[in-house]
Amino acid sequence: MLKQNSEYKTGKVWLAGAGPGDEGLLTLKTAELMETSDVIVYDALISPEILSRIPPTAEVIYVGKHSGSHPVPQDEINRILVQEAKKGKRVLRLKGGDPFVFGRGGEELELLLREGIPFEVVPGITSSVAVPAYAGIPVTHRDYTSSFHVITGHARKDGTLSIDFDSLVKLHGTLVFLMSVSSMEKILKGLMDAGMDPDMPAAVLERGTTAKQRRVTATVSTLKDASDRAEISTPALIVVGKVCSLAEELHWAEERILGGRRLLLTRPRQNISSLAGRLRDLGAQVIEMPAIRTEPISPNQVLQDALRRFSDREGEKWLVFTSPIGVSVFFEQLVEMKMDLRALFCTAGTVKVAAIGSATAKALSQHGVFPDLVPSVYSAEELGRALAEKAEEGSHVLIARAEKGSEDLIPPLHDAGISTEDIPLYRTVYEVEPMLKDRIREMLENGEIDAVTFTSGSTVRGFTKALGQMDFTVVRAVCIGEQTAREAEKFGMKVEIAREASMDAMVEKIVKIL
Repeated sequence: MLKQNSEYKTGKVWLAGAGPGDEGLLTLKTAELMETSDVIVYDALISPEILSRIPPTAEVIYVGKHSGSHPVPQDEINRILVQEAKKGKRVLRLKGGDPFVFGRGGEELELLLREGIPFEVVPGITSSVAVPAYAGIPVTHRDYTSSFHVITGHARKDGTLSIDFDSLVKLHGTLVFLMSVSSMEKILKGLMDAGMDPDMPAAVLERGTTAKQRRVTATVSTLKDASDRAEISTPALIVVGKVCSLAEELHWAEERILGGRRLLLTRPRQNISSLAGRLRDLGAQVIEMPAIRTEPISPNQVLQDALRRFSDREGEKWLVFTSPIGVSVFFEQLVEMKMDLRALFCTAGTVKVAAIGSATAKALSQHGVFPDLVPSVYSAEELGRALAEKAEEGSHVLIARAEKGSEDLIPPLHDAGISTEDIPLYRTVYEVEPMLKDRIREMLENGEIDAVTFTSGSTVRGFTKALGQMDFTVVRAVCIGEQTAREAEKFGMKVEIAREASMDAMVEKIVKIL
């Protein structure tokens, strides 16, 4: 267990590496710290998919640095860490890659030590190993080299490099140059001037471990021209050594079914997305964007009164659920009201249950309730029609759902003369973390997101409301059903619809169109 603030007079700082970009390379300890920290101080190289894991309860402070631009000086970053820790807070200093591999982590710890602030270091997977691995380049190989060396390619203010090229060439190992794109020409020339064979295999790797990673392989003498033709930009690293010749044979990341694809998943904040896991298993980079939050209506006297009337009714009666969240909130409300489930089912008359789709049916089954009706087409309108056909004359229907549910559900019931009560269980609040909004808008406008998934009309509304004024016609929307698609079409999105309202069908559609 992580210790609580009360054990420290001044709080505590964790210096942690977030890895090179792929969320799957985030360590378990860093992931846990992201959930439990009061303040998270993060860098520019932290990928959006990792940022989306930060809970809304955490205060976030951006101190990113880009090549040639240092908006927050290192001294100021050090001061922020000290200042927040002295407030008694748990502070997570989140850095790209590993904090001690050219991450200036040591400088930050020196000040904490002088100020008497407790700290821990959580190593991260460094890009110097992970990025070549994702490009099919093993940094060591028994038949090629027995060592690898990591060098910063960052030039001094006068443009010169502090690199002993003669010693590097004599090592006959794999050389990995970080922060090196702007200094590429000088690095390659320095190696050749020190005696390296101009035909030595070399590679430049851009945005490694992400969906948009690119690999350019050449030789020491030709890499600069090849890189310029490909318009390689930062972040990128250079690898020099015989192992680079293995890339064409051992590359794998882009060969996955959804390798090279980046998807944005909108969802309610409370949901852990099973869809995200399935897409990642197929090689996609997935950014989860909580677009809405559900708030239970509590106390819910209207529900309590309706359930009492429901249990007293004779004849056939139906409980209707239109979402897994509705199921969850319903059973939570029963506990809050101290109402035994037997009060509903062990009463006069016959109680039946209907669910809008397979996900809602699965949520009910986890409470030992198995629906009597699940329509073949998962939509509110089809649920209403199916229920109107199946319910006996004189039946009573109680619908437990969102405060603003689909208007398509009730008309078929009214047309059939079925008594209906529509009871709100929860309301929807639209929200997106401010730190994600600008990044996601920019990525959409630049064509860096291949598709956005929507599982309800409310996620469409939350998404568009959060991003504000932008051209939504650039969005390729994969929708779980017709109702959700109609909402996306209102904003001019390019709509794709899953064949049925299930996660399997969503994955199937994404694989088909991408």
